[in-house]
Amino acid sequence: MPNHDDSLSTDAGSESSNPGSPRARVPSPSMEKLERLVRSASLRRSFGGRGRWSISSPGWRRSSVTPRVTTFPCPGCQHDIDLGERGISMLFRNFTLESIVERYRQAARAAVAIMCNVCKPPVQEATKSCMDCKASFCNECFKMNHPWGTPKAQHEYVGPTTNFRPKVLMCPEHEMEKVNMYCEVCRRPVCHLCKLGGSHANHRVTSMSSAYKILKEKLSKSIHYLISKEDQVRTQISELDVLIHHTEENGQLAERRANEHFEHLFETLQERKTEMLRSIQQSRNLRVERLRTQVEEYQGMLENSGLVGYAQEVLKETDQSCFVQTAKLLHVRIQKATESLKTFQPAATPSFEEFVLDTSKEEILLKELSFSGVPEPPVIDLSRCCVYNEGLIHWRLSEDSLPTDHHIVEFRKLGAEEDEEEEPCWSATERVYGCSTVVSDLSSDSRYAFRVKSCRNGVFSPCSPEVTFHTPPAPVFGFLFNEKCGFSAERLQLSQRRDSVESVAGMSFLLAAERVQTGSYICLDYIIGDTGISHGRHYWAFRVQPNSYMVKVGVASDSKLTEWFHNPRDTSSPRYDHDSGHDSGSEDTCFEVSQPFTLVTVGMGRLFIPKASVSAAGDHSSRVLPMPQRIGVCLDYDAGRVFFYDADTMRLLYERQVDCSGTMYPAFGLLGGGAVHLEEFITAKRLSYL
Repeated sequence: MPNHDDSLSTDAGSESSNPGSPRARVPSPSMEKLERLVRSASLRRSFGGRGRWSISSPGWRRSSVTPRVTTFPCPGCQHDIDLGERGISMLFRNFTLESIVERYRQAARAAVAIMCNVCKPPVQEATKSCMDCKASFCNECFKMNHPWGTPKAQHEYVGPTTNFRPKVLMCPEHEMEKVNMYCEVCRRPVCHLCKLGGSHANHRVTSMSSAYKILKEKLSKSIHYLISKEDQVRTQISELDVLIHHTEENGQLAERRANEHFEHLFETLQERKTEMLRSIQQSRNLRVERLRTQVEEYQGMLENSGLVGYAQEVLKETDQSCFVQTAKLLHVRIQKATESLKTFQPAATPSFEEFVLDTSKEEILLKELSFSGVPEPPVIDLSRCCVYNEGLIHWRLSEDSLPTDHHIVEFRKLGAEEDEEEEPCWSATERVYGCSTVVSDLSSDSRYAFRVKSCRNGVFSPCSPEVTFHTPPAPVFGFLFNEKCGFSAERLQLSQRRDSVESVAGMSFLLAAERVQTGSYICLDYIIGDTGISHGRHYWAFRVQPNSYMVKVGVASDSKLTEWFHNPRDTSSPRYDHDSGHDSGSEDTCFEVSQPFTLVTVGMGRLFIPKASVSAAGDHSSRVLPMPQRIGVCLDYDAGRVFFYDADTMRLLYERQVDCSGTMYPAFGLLGGGAVHLEEFITAKRLSYL
């Protein structure tokens, strides 16, 4: 809609105006204002990106070819509105707005009179246009063609116009039906077919006349209320004008004061710069002078110059008394020169290490320089952050921090080689009004830096210290523990959400141990994920409880799981288990052979690397590593390899070949006391923390 400067009186050009010449009815507005109004009324808009479209004519037909648009940004709230499959054709024509636009068009055409379509020469200027006859008439011709007492007297007439579009609102779903009811649920006009079997069949509807009466009454009351509050509105406008004036003055004053403070800082910095540079210059001059004096002394030791030349001339003296008188002092000087030559020591050092200036603290202080009303920078809470394909970033504010309006999270992808001279390019999220947010569309196997800053009254705090996270090497694989396959309810306790499992060493465990005659070996209790993998690369992460006795984690094929779960077991034999180390099926002895499973052992705060394995982290002197707080597993089904990571740092701990001939499942085996907790991102399949 046009702004206030472009607004024109809606009374001008109304049907109740003077029936004289159109030139005398309304003042002619400028063509520029009218063009802006027409463009706004005819919905001529262009949107960037995917929603780009335009309608160039206010009288466009439904059958005309128009671009298919399914979303439309609401002019009021700026949110995208779904238009449905039919797109723009589902929208009603705004005849009321078209009438308003037509009145202003008439004002623009006032300088060019519309002539009567019925008059015989000489043709008179038209004063009315009949919407039913679709013709314009002068006063006399209108009376002749619309006599009183005839049906034509009931025709609708308006001011002179050339636009005779029928003012009939048709149903957008049933194009041949007029709207005659109002849906109270959808709050829009509908036709009888919509109510009978259309999309409004079960909706509450009312007659158009009733809706017209109710809505007109509400609108009239609202307008009357606004008119009655005109004095209050004017008072509030005056108050706002005063606030604008004070804001401008106070802003200029604050700007001047800040500029004065910075000028004072510049002066202080310039004074210190002058003093410190003067100190360096004085020290340099003094050292150079001492070294040059020393150079002159040493040059005197050279033959035919200085001290040596003088001594050579003295040696030529034949008078003994004169020679002794001169040679005594000369010998002392020669001895000093000789000692100086033997113990050579520069008169001054060329190093200026004591003049090295460390401004790192001052730079930090200057970067943190802010106004007194700016809150303290937030601190990212690493213990609550998780970064996968999407990153959940949590932060906290200091207890004495000022209230904040919102926060902004900035992040950037860290490359292998970064140009230190170039300013890093940061991406920013929308405004965040809590203390956490989700950053989407992160690249796999990449390092990202994150920082947060707070805003109060339009002024931002310094950024929080940067933190770095490494995204997983593959998309996240979401699953829960399977309660129907391999799950032992006697020895394993599964959480209600099926995202945690705990091994309980109960009575059944002790009874099984009592039957063992030659050892204390007890079988593992296995549990797997409820979703399998048949192609692609996938990543998941979990936490093993630090005090767990023994937990095996990894992957296994459906055929191997069937063997483990359904074959008879002899728990008294240490040769029972597939990777106990006592039979030919152990992982250590068959490392080079591709097996349909791979498991690593975690327990007692340690992670045990299998024998004969090669870790990408380097040549470990010990197979025992500290247990990571979070363990990540990546299965490359197509390549037939499985990788184990420290999920916090994404450091590769162990990898090996695996036979992916069937469907592979995340597998977990527990013995004794212990627990495994899946990451919340893994169980939710999509972040839903906020």
